[in-house]
Amino acid sequence: MKAKSRLSIDLFTRVQDDAEKRKYLILAELKKISSEFQYYKIYPHLSDLVQIYKTLREIVERLTDLRNKFPKRISKIDWVNQTIEHEVVFVDGTDLSAVEGLIEWALPIIKSVIDEGVSIFKYVEEDLSVEHVGIVPNYMDEGYFFLPDNKNRKLNLFRFEVSIFKSSEDKYRALKTRFLKDLEQGEAKLSPGSIKLDLLRDEKELPNPATFLFDTRLDFSFDQTIFPVAKRKLMQTIHREK
Repeated sequence: MKAKSRLSIDLFTRVQDDAEKRKYLILAELKKISSEFQYYKIYPHLSDLVQIYKTLREIVERLTDLRNKFPKRISKIDWVNQTIEHEVVFVDGTDLSAVEGLIEWALPIIKSVIDEGVSIFKYVEEDLSVEHVGIVPNYMDEGYFFLPDNKNRKLNLFRFEVSIFKSSEDKYRALKTRFLKDLEQGEAKLSPGSIKLDLLRDEKELPNPATFLFDTRLDFSFDQTIFPVAKRKLMQTIHREK
């Protein structure tokens, strides 16, 4: 059962509570995530943490822009060098200042936990190998992939489809997957070509589907590590070979 982190933007922007209490809650949640990483379980924590970090950076940048628009007052006159220093009228006791201080305290701590997760991600990605099964078709946006779950001694078979969706600024590619079935370790000794032929008999919609076989020595959590890393590697492989 995966532990759900309670780390959210609200922890940083609700400044009514005591600042030290906020710091304690943030550190407690980050410690939970770090503990998950130590068990080689990186999702959904890594992607959630990266998004929170990005959002907090954006908040700080906007607060900086806001501070620059605040009225300024003279803070110091240097008669010797004939210079005048100004300070922004941005009172330290305001809510905005409290939010900014809390975020700036938290950012380097969050970044260090993200780095832990990224190092595990890279380790898994480097260990995962992927190769084509059978003839490589011209159309590679739909097909199958076979991915081992060494922890449970199974080979999981999936169907995939690459879809494109557009935002107002750009278009994005997403990978949709559907679990088909799993094979026990004995059955998984069948050749990948034989497994593909069996699937073609069951799923007749794709006459010559792109099919990929993954391999790894690792027995990390399938759902929280192996599967999400493999999905990303599959997207990279398809994009590179188009």
